[in-house]
Amino acid sequence: MKNFIEIKNIIKPFDKIIEVSGDKSISIRCVLLASQAIGVSRIYNLLESEDVLNSLNSIKKLGINFKKKKNFYEIYGYGINGYNLNKNIIIDAGNSGTLARLILGLLVNTRKQVTIIGDKSLTRRDFNRVTNPIKLFGANIISNKGRLPVKIKGSEFLRPINYVEKLGSAQCKSSVMLAALKTPGTTIIKAKKSRNHTELIFKFLKIPTRITKTKEFDFLEIDGLSNFKGFEYIIPGDISSCAFFLVLALLSNKSKIVLKNINVNDSRIGIINILNNMNAKILLKNKKIYNGEKIADIIVRGNRELKSINCPESFNSSAIDEFLVIFLVAAKAKGISTFKNLSELNKKESPRLEIATNILKKIGVKYTRYSDNIKIYGNPNLKIKGKYKINNFRKDHRVFMMSCIAALTFGGEWRVEDKDSIKTSFPTFIELLKKLGAEII
Repeated sequence: MKNFIEIKNIIKPFDKIIEVSGDKSISIRCVLLASQAIGVSRIYNLLESEDVLNSLNSIKKLGINFKKKKNFYEIYGYGINGYNLNKNIIIDAGNSGTLARLILGLLVNTRKQVTIIGDKSLTRRDFNRVTNPIKLFGANIISNKGRLPVKIKGSEFLRPINYVEKLGSAQCKSSVMLAALKTPGTTIIKAKKSRNHTELIFKFLKIPTRITKTKEFDFLEIDGLSNFKGFEYIIPGDISSCAFFLVLALLSNKSKIVLKNINVNDSRIGIINILNNMNAKILLKNKKIYNGEKIADIIVRGNRELKSINCPESFNSSAIDEFLVIFLVAAKAKGISTFKNLSELNKKESPRLEIATNILKKIGVKYTRYSDNIKIYGNPNLKIKGKYKINNFRKDHRVFMMSCIAALTFGGEWRVEDKDSIKTSFPTFIELLKKLGAEII
């Protein structure tokens, strides 16, 4: 079966209501925390992508069973010390940095060595940012010069730590939080602002956690060795997935889309804040709170009068996974858009800032880039012709999806390789595009 798609026509105006897949970040966290609960947990609307399935397979290797029911998964936990390990366990995280980094925190007290591996893309990524603080708890860790494979053997004599997280990485912060669960005493974390799903789930599970917020940092105090019971959780739609449809509608004149039941947590809506500052006029309806997470329907209409933005750096962390499609909006906005200090983009599944600018160059969008900053010179009348082939992007699912949105809104004939890359986060992406009327071969 071919592993590429072809798009030869822009999408026609549409007016649709759709639901995207469950939130990947919350799906992985629910699986990992259910593996530490006492009793049965039931998780509804779990994202069935490769990253989440790898999470389920990982806890199974650690002695935790699960079953798929009609519309939910059951996970059978035995508490914070409930893992039952055989010798020489190898956990394959595939493409998931979230899984690989967070599970290291849960392995901080293992009595037998566990090896974490991943695919080629994940193996290139930095793990010192996680292994360094996990070592401070007392775990023994060996890595390949700060990269995978990582071998960890825990300690019976863990100690709480004081940790400063300066990168704005929710993965690093969450790994330390999970390690704190296994540790006697109180772990203290000073963390640069980032996504807060782990904190909200800790609160939902009544794990003793105290949080103080300032403008730039969150201060967390976590009391360890507190067991919690099995739980039920309905996972909302993923804003990172819906971002592609949001931008598709925004750049498609006379189109409208309603995205149902999306997680609009304050730490995740950077894309909405950025685009509304570009005159997108995105609306949130039917707002509600579920276990601390904000959920709403997102309504977007096509808009020809998009404006440029000097993007505040305070939005970077909350939009880090969405900048690729934000760049497409900047390409059709009036004026010059500026984005600064995007170094974290190059520490994802691929060097995304590098690849995104290469795509912009390929399709004739004018930009200037200096280090981790970029200026995009918008053209509201942007239409392109010619043939474009997108490949060699390290099978990064978000680069694949960005390319599809560009093809469907800018024109030209496109061939985008590595279609299977979307299995890591959004297996139904192409199916939903076709429901909106996209002609994809």
